[in-house]
Amino acid sequence: MTPFTEEEKTTGLWLKQLTAGAVAGAVSRTGTAPLDRMKVFMQVHASKTNKISLVSGFKQMLKEGGVTSLWRGNGINVMKITPETAIKFMAYEQYKKLLSSEPGKVRTHERFMAGSLAGATAQTAIYPMEVMKTRMTLRKTGQYLGMFDCAKKVLKNEGVKAFYKGYIPNILGIIPYAGIDLAVYESLKNFWLSQYAKDTASPGVLVLLGCGTISSTCGQLASYPLALIRTRMQAQGIFHISVYSSFYQQQLSQLVHLLFAHIYSSHERKQHEQ
Repeated sequence: MTPFTEEEKTTGLWLKQLTAGAVAGAVSRTGTAPLDRMKVFMQVHASKTNKISLVSGFKQMLKEGGVTSLWRGNGINVMKITPETAIKFMAYEQYKKLLSSEPGKVRTHERFMAGSLAGATAQTAIYPMEVMKTRMTLRKTGQYLGMFDCAKKVLKNEGVKAFYKGYIPNILGIIPYAGIDLAVYESLKNFWLSQYAKDTASPGVLVLLGCGTISSTCGQLASYPLALIRTRMQAQGIFHISVYSSFYQQQLSQLVHLLFAHIYSSHERKQHEQ
């Protein structure tokens, strides 16, 4: 998700960029789906006693389900792009207004918190789809007829709460990921615009690609350990993996308390200034 400038929002360019981003995301996710499935496969099955390399992992998947099995879970992965991106964008704009200490000016730490809260909001809304994606990705041949059959069986065998397995580490992970991703992206984009742009709000495809690559990489590095725990928890219904600890519940409550304390103090300061 990419934050937009005021000019992009007033001219309607943001909608075109959002649509183009969704299409590009669908194409890129489809192209990288085999590697994404391998990542999930290794996160769940690899251990000290069961070492899995890229070659051996792909051999196992091809032997079990053939070439088409490399794209398992890609359908729902593509489906969740549009709602997740739209919710994240709208929430980000609202959180920026709530958190900004000065009207029209958003500082880096405020962007970070706005991005974190926006990411958490979007993930909360679409999280059942995340669980479904993991289950569909890890399924064996014939286990599910499709995503609706998968949802039906998960609901019947494990109940509604199964659709939120791994939610705590996921939120703990999305806070640094979304915060760093959005803050770094917007900071790099605004820096380029202030230094090199002339009479335009669009930095160009290559600059946006560079900003997105750097920001996403920073976010992924910060949140990957929690993403690993989240995936293993999501797969519990299939492989009975136990990784949960009350540590995550305690850390989440502390983070939520700090974030909302800042929102409240910012709101009170604005009211006092008015």
